[in-house]
Amino acid sequence: MMLNETYTLANGLQIPKLGLGTWFIEDSSAARAVQEALAIGYRNIDTAQAYGNERGVGEGIRSGGMPRGDLFVSSKLAAEIKDYADAVAAIDGSLAVMGLDYLDLMLIHSPQPWNDWRGGDYAEGNREAWRALEEAQQAGKLRSIGVSNFQQQDLENILSVCTVAPQVNQVLVHVGNTPWDLLAFCTEKDILVEAYSPIAHGEMLKNKDVSAMAERYSVTVPQLCIRYTLQLGTVSLPKTSNPEHMRSNADVDFVISEQDMETLKHQHISDYGRYSKFPVFSGK
Repeated sequence: MMLNETYTLANGLQIPKLGLGTWFIEDSSAARAVQEALAIGYRNIDTAQAYGNERGVGEGIRSGGMPRGDLFVSSKLAAEIKDYADAVAAIDGSLAVMGLDYLDLMLIHSPQPWNDWRGGDYAEGNREAWRALEEAQQAGKLRSIGVSNFQQQDLENILSVCTVAPQVNQVLVHVGNTPWDLLAFCTEKDILVEAYSPIAHGEMLKNKDVSAMAERYSVTVPQLCIRYTLQLGTVSLPKTSNPEHMRSNADVDFVISEQDMETLKHQHISDYGRYSKFPVFSGK
């Protein structure tokens, strides 16, 4: 079963290949969603300070009936934090809000604040935030550390000064958006890529070619898209609060042929509909 399969991070920690994303899940609903996911078999739960639901996710983790050591729980520093002291406070803040003694992974959410996406130079601020993550890992507050939405030059900035290299880079990867050069660079540096929005925030449901391929495999479009990201060697993080969708998203024990993978690799999406207002889908 896919929910039992793992990758090994550069620091030796095991991370489940399939996780639950919680973006857009309200804090008041997050605990129940996490509880449902754990009951189904999910062991990898991803949140962020920016999602505004760390409290609910933490409650779900604590009340979900699973030993803490069996779970992999991630959060992310707010993208606006580009200062050592603020990063230290934010790490402690996440642990306090979630009611957890440690996180399995914490990421810098973006190399730039959201209101300056792919804009100014925040290299020094990212190095300062990274130093705080390194110290928190050394103190046992974080088991592994990484980044999100980092491009190659952003990773090189961290790699040039770090004592611990990023173990993860969580980026937008889906059918229609496969950043080949970045994936190759991360592989070269032993940085595991996590794929968020593997269904293109729902836009892939409108793609007739992908729908036809899914029908040939007798699977849903989300299942095909999730399987695609898994066969790329990434962690897949589909988001849902619907238990039926959680079960369906985990039912991906089929194999996409090499020929069909090549077809999917050459799909392209440029319009994310109403989600284009978010920086990560803006096309910048």
